[in-house]
Amino acid sequence: MKALAAEFVLAEHEALVAPHGGALRELYLPDDEAEALKKRSASLPQWTLNQRQLCDLELLLNGGFSPLQGFLGRADYDRVVSEMRLADGTLWPMPIVLDVDEVFASKLQENAQISLNDIQGTPLAVLTVEDVYFPDRIAEAQGVFGTTDRAHPGVAELLDRTGSVYLGGRVQGIQPPAHYDFAALRQSPRQLRDWFHQHGWHRIVAFQTRNPMHRAHRELTLRAAERVGAKLLIQPSVGRTKPGDVDHYTRVRCYRALLEHYPHDQATLSLLPLAMRMGGPREALWHAIIRKNYGASHFIVGRDHAGPGKDSHGKPFYDPYAAQHLLAEHEEELGIGIVPFPAMVYAANRDVYVPQTEVQPDDEVRDISGTELRRRLHEGEAIPEWFTFPDVVKILRDRHPANAPQGFALFFTGLSGSGKSTLAQAVLAKLLETSSRPVSMLDGDEVRRHLSKGLGFSREDRDANITRIGFVASEVVRHGGIVICAPIAPYAGARAEARQLVQAHGRFVEIHVSTPLEVCEARDRKGLYAAARAGKIKGFTGIDDPYETPVSPDIIIDTSDISVVDAAARVVDWLREEELV
Repeated sequence: MKALAAEFVLAEHEALVAPHGGALRELYLPDDEAEALKKRSASLPQWTLNQRQLCDLELLLNGGFSPLQGFLGRADYDRVVSEMRLADGTLWPMPIVLDVDEVFASKLQENAQISLNDIQGTPLAVLTVEDVYFPDRIAEAQGVFGTTDRAHPGVAELLDRTGSVYLGGRVQGIQPPAHYDFAALRQSPRQLRDWFHQHGWHRIVAFQTRNPMHRAHRELTLRAAERVGAKLLIQPSVGRTKPGDVDHYTRVRCYRALLEHYPHDQATLSLLPLAMRMGGPREALWHAIIRKNYGASHFIVGRDHAGPGKDSHGKPFYDPYAAQHLLAEHEEELGIGIVPFPAMVYAANRDVYVPQTEVQPDDEVRDISGTELRRRLHEGEAIPEWFTFPDVVKILRDRHPANAPQGFALFFTGLSGSGKSTLAQAVLAKLLETSSRPVSMLDGDEVRRHLSKGLGFSREDRDANITRIGFVASEVVRHGGIVICAPIAPYAGARAEARQLVQAHGRFVEIHVSTPLEVCEARDRKGLYAAARAGKIKGFTGIDDPYETPVSPDIIIDTSDISVVDAAARVVDWLREEELV
């Protein structure tokens, strides 16, 4: 991979206008300089990138985020949040920042350099820190996403899982992140531009997707390409999408199967290592800039582009055509043609797909939603050929076999003495009494003795403990199992991290055991509250360390006014209503 990237190296201060797209800025160093920096990076402070940061770094290094030369400093960040522009006025809608914790930031000297590493510790780049600042994340959520509602996945990540300190500065690339899947489809912007040139593709319309594609998508993309006289680039995001989405391995297999149903030499497939924010109109603008950097001349903007769905009150976060309006407003400045397109629907009486805006009064319109498709897959019900192609259905059925039980995690959280462990044990017994499905238990005390042995009770160690629980739970859920977790989990950010890990594979059910502090303290079976009151235990949750109450748990139970048996029955009844058991 590095050898391929080295063929197209540019120094970080250089820009090149390619035959396709605008100025492209790549941040990889030449091989000899990269090797020297790699050796020196071992002596620098080390930062392990999370999935979002890793995706952002890859697109910084390969030029996908041109004209950025690194992570945004304060001046750029402030103007991006408020005006969708960098400090110099360049249009840029999404803050690309490196967030870290205060402990790490406090150890950095002025103009420090840090090594940016993947999870295996491999150095990928070095950041020269030019700016260290504390963002107003509430203002960022409102400015970028237009809401502070945590039902928005981008907002939830920003407010609950993002470090409190941002580092800005230029990045020097050592090597690309390693990818062992679909390597032939992972072209950099330079490589894809070169492919277009070699194949004589001069007008290219790009299509963004994060879901499997079906006949409606094929019709939409073919019509869009025909409208502007262009070839088609199908470029799905495979870095990170919305929790609960179909995994990218399955989706890419579906895209490859669908590609065979396009006319010869009219469409190609390439993967985008993008960590989506589900930011609606702003994200659509961002997607257009990225596709221009990859060499596209046009970009398809569909209905509710990059929308995250509905807010906590059941209303859509964004107007379905807001993205189209925003991109039309900036089309000339963007330098890429915008192809707005409505949703395509099937008119059964005519046996054709038509744009939603062209439906006739006597048309018999049919459609299958994502929810309905998942139901049919789960129940083994037929999926009609007018909706999708048989080879795509086969891939989806292989991944989601009929009647396969969905894995889920029950995450009990509450103060010490709230009764969460007792309730978790009662729920475990009820589930095993009525089902043969495997159920695993991750009790807080048991986890501390085994999985998290050696961790203390600092905020950092407590977060690590919950992350470990979330990881183990996600593996159980991934294989269709049921896992019950019962830690105190006092911090919202750590609970959100556990939720994200689990939701990548199944359901995360948060149960707040809301028993009041005075009741918990009165029980004090372990003598912990008394010791904390006496000053013998420091940082005890509920006494001198906070418990951050869950904002919107699935179930709330106060064990001071309900028996354990009745509380367990209430949880199991809820699971039955949700068709999880």
